[in-house]
Amino acid sequence: MPGPIQSLSRAAAIMRLLAGGERRLGLSEVATALDLAKGTAHGILRTLQQEGFVEQDPESGKYQLGAELLRLGQSYLDVHELRARALVWADDLARASGETVYLGVLHQRGVLIVHHVFRPDDTRQVLEVGSMQPLHSTALGKVLLAYDPVARGELGDGPLESYTLRTLTDPADVDAECALIRERGWADSIEETWEGVASIGALIQDRRRNPVGAVCVNGPVETVTENGFVKPGLVASVRSAARAISRDLGAGRF
Repeated sequence: MPGPIQSLSRAAAIMRLLAGGERRLGLSEVATALDLAKGTAHGILRTLQQEGFVEQDPESGKYQLGAELLRLGQSYLDVHELRARALVWADDLARASGETVYLGVLHQRGVLIVHHVFRPDDTRQVLEVGSMQPLHSTALGKVLLAYDPVARGELGDGPLESYTLRTLTDPADVDAECALIRERGWADSIEETWEGVASIGALIQDRRRNPVGAVCVNGPVETVTENGFVKPGLVASVRSAARAISRDLGAGRF
């Protein structure tokens, strides 16, 4: 059986060190505690920092665990608990709206669909659990961008991919829309990813009021919108479902 990979073992040791004791540690402290050469410790820390597992304080230069590692540590429990808590509410939302319902979470640079309720009619539909949707052009993604700084970091600052003529490709324009989303409490996407398709999404929070996902209705433009705008009744239904799921996750009233 092959032995352990030394660089991975050292990286794990550094993360365990940062997880206990002092909140932040300097390079020399890390190297001394683990009996590593400073150059070796610095190289591992730099790599962990690039991946989001470690953060460096710009003033002191000291290191601490990063948001991505904390997210990964809770991801299995959170995703499965989120889906379990959302089942009834997502089914109710699909019945009330007559549209497809998606539940999504941030994953790498997109939105991972973790639950999908079919539109309640007789049309042929394909289960999309496990598929990915873009962050910047879907209602689910824009909700996460508006409330989750990790999602915004994943988006980057370069030109974004265009899917239709209505896709926002300038990150500054996306940021401006995210400000509006935070102000009104919901996001929409009208033909920004797929021609003829519109969606409305709202944020789901956990007991610590952290953003853990989003829920949306998704359907044809002619049934989701009216006179070029998403229907207020559907907005209310989506927001109500998001609040109900959040309450079941312990977020309380909001």
